[in-house]
Amino acid sequence: MILQELKNQVCQTIDDNAAQIVQLTQELERTPELGFKETKTAAAVAKFLGDIGYACREGLAITGVKTSLKPGATGPNVAVIGELDAVVCPDSPAADPMTGAAHACGHNLQLGAMLGAALGLKLSGIAGSLAGNVTFMAVPAEEYVEIEFRQQLRQQGKIRYLGGKQELVHRGEFDDIDLAMMVHADKDAPGPRVGLCDTCNGFIGMTIQYVGKEAHAAGAPHEGINALNAAMIGLMGVHALRETFRDQDIIRVHPIITKGGDLVNIVPADVRMETYVRARTMSAIEGTYGKVARALKAGGDSVGAQTHIHTIPGYLPLTCCASLNDVFRRNALDLLPADCVVENGHFGGSTDMGDISHILPSIHPFVGGVCGAHHTKDFHATDHAAACVLPAKIMALTVIDLLADNAACANQIRQNFRPVLTKTEYLALLDKYFS
Repeated sequence: MILQELKNQVCQTIDDNAAQIVQLTQELERTPELGFKETKTAAAVAKFLGDIGYACREGLAITGVKTSLKPGATGPNVAVIGELDAVVCPDSPAADPMTGAAHACGHNLQLGAMLGAALGLKLSGIAGSLAGNVTFMAVPAEEYVEIEFRQQLRQQGKIRYLGGKQELVHRGEFDDIDLAMMVHADKDAPGPRVGLCDTCNGFIGMTIQYVGKEAHAAGAPHEGINALNAAMIGLMGVHALRETFRDQDIIRVHPIITKGGDLVNIVPADVRMETYVRARTMSAIEGTYGKVARALKAGGDSVGAQTHIHTIPGYLPLTCCASLNDVFRRNALDLLPADCVVENGHFGGSTDMGDISHILPSIHPFVGGVCGAHHTKDFHATDHAAACVLPAKIMALTVIDLLADNAACANQIRQNFRPVLTKTEYLALLDKYFS
């Protein structure tokens, strides 16, 4: 069967089942779950895959799901990834009233796209015309939230790392993967659209505790050490650094106070903060981290409070594989007008797909069909065909290009790729940031 016939057959199969794909994404939107808690979402994904003939492994990194189109096949293995978790956005109309979780980043849509690609490649019957293998992975905990909860999981030995893909790398679930791709919902893009991403920021996480001394806030404030004042001075120190941040490094530091004291009439003696230090490169992240840590410590020193700063590994900067992006772009242009396939360039946010891109050729395009900004109450799907059915086709067509002709394209990309880190080096880097 010639290449175009394979592609036509897969697209027709996805179109024939589009309503089923969209229905699942809408069901997932109604049951948003936070990282490492995505039990209902994982069960729904596994059921969908099982119903179309896949044998799934479940419970990976607590909730992950993994399956393959051609189990046991040799040759290049292409991973198509979707993320299980929601984000905290209690103002979203679709938020869980108990947890505040909402799919305000569109992970339900990318799961639909992943599952649509899995369906098209399976039910079209073309697997025998492809070399190598395709693995579908529903991964937990991309959103870097509920850090205290994840630290508890780590202390209990249930996870070693705080991000889902990090944990799956540690557990060997990426050892058999040669190339990886996923899509992500764009922002304020209501119609069909593809934005190719080149890079995005990485970050280091920090938790800060100021320990002062309690005293009656009105009767004897002079006997206390105000930890909230320490935090405020530390924050002002961070703000004073901003003029030193170089534009090309795209640095973002955005702390929050998670505990500001205990009672209003007691001098605050235990104040806690969290922040990310984001930037385009690891060298910029590490350099900025040192400045921020000094400024925060100076806040405690200024009032005589103790300052405890703990570092946790965040996500590495994303660098998409240009040649894999080119394959994806060509297939997007086959389905969309040229003005609907654009270059998004650099993205200021972060994703643990950046970690994967240091080890494997990886891409992370953005797709339309949504309105509103990420992580806000206004984010919602406007066109499910554009948000999940169209990218399902593009990813499936990209798989065909990679694995047809005895996987010549996939082999070439794999041979030309120079990983930034080996798996061993990568895990050692993460371990370094736990302090």
